[in-house]
Amino acid sequence: MEKNRLLTLVFILISMNSVGQEQISLSEKFYKQKIKAVNRSITIYGDKGDAIELNAENSSGLGIIEDIEFKKGIIEIELLGENNPGKSFIGIAFNIENDETYEAVYFRPFNFKAEEQIRKEHMVQYIYHPEFTWRKLREERTGEFENEINMPPDPDDWFKAIIHISDKTVNVYVNDLPEPVLTVDRLSSIKSTSIGIWTGFGSSGRFRNLVIKD
Repeated sequence: MEKNRLLTLVFILISMNSVGQEQISLSEKFYKQKIKAVNRSITIYGDKGDAIELNAENSSGLGIIEDIEFKKGIIEIELLGENNPGKSFIGIAFNIENDETYEAVYFRPFNFKAEEQIRKEHMVQYIYHPEFTWRKLREERTGEFENEINMPPDPDDWFKAIIHISDKTVNVYVNDLPEPVLTVDRLSSIKSTSIGIWTGFGSSGRFRNLVIKD
């Protein structure tokens, strides 16, 4: 009897933890042709075959993930960029209306070990394309949509991004840091349920372990 009660409790706890959570295998999506590449090619990355890679092109690029609906909640994903100045912009896009109109949060790993304060302040960024590019936001609303990470990850290693998205705000966390590294007011209302992986101009990127939580 005691054993049965214990098994029931374990089952309830597991069920509670899994409610509203979806784990997505990006490599499986790739093999099933459920990721739409925009201005990029997508390949499998690494010996384990659990990650995918967007190649570098002279434009921003997307991998729009099909069969997923997300409006607000939490997006978790592991990212791998590189310590290559001006050549590593990597993140996640959401509220994707079309190939050119979307919100995104991305990182500049080449700034993670920067010594100049001006570069430190540009580690993590929010944008809303095509109207609010990083350049427009930096010039017109300086420091409002990008920020420094106080304990930045290794620029040449995998790190986890945790993005909390509500109707009005976006809060970005990195790895196990308890405080958000970026908090912004959204520049768009919710118009789409599409999300995707993202890399910037001249940048490749690697992605794995995507989790969606309501």
